[in-house]
Amino acid sequence: MNTTQMTIPSPPDGQDLAKVPLRFESTPIPVTDFDRAKAFYQRLGWRLDIDLQFNEQVRGVQFTPPGSPASIQFGPAGAGPLERLLLVVNDIEAARAELVDRGIDVSEMWHASPGEPPQPGRDPQGRSYVSHASFSDPDGNLWVLQEVTERIPGRV
Repeated sequence: MNTTQMTIPSPPDGQDLAKVPLRFESTPIPVTDFDRAKAFYQRLGWRLDIDLQFNEQVRGVQFTPPGSPASIQFGPAGAGPLERLLLVVNDIEAARAELVDRGIDVSEMWHASPGEPPQPGRDPQGRSYVSHASFSDPDGNLWVLQEVTERIPGRV
């Protein structure tokens, strides 16, 4: 096992960062059956923001994960499911346990540093950004839990 200490870089000095706030609000996820997907995300315990039938062809469904400023909106199934939709958690063991208690099929935990193959279990050193678990919705959209206990400098 590699015992090299991982450092979290700061933004480069002199980087030209935007001044106007741009807040990421929502992203569409492809679903084939809005009602089936709605039941799944309700079982996750996410807040249902809207479920509006605008006309026969257009329905708006939006959910927000607990503690998140960004939401998901259901969209028509396209080329395929999304992969590695990231959910940051403070305690991966507690987050995984809650999902399992809600009847969600969640993978076992694994840990991996960038560029290294995944190893089973939570990171023994408890490093931030290294421990993961995953689950998929009924349409195969893959969600990844990532434990973050210490943020990259400058991140909220």
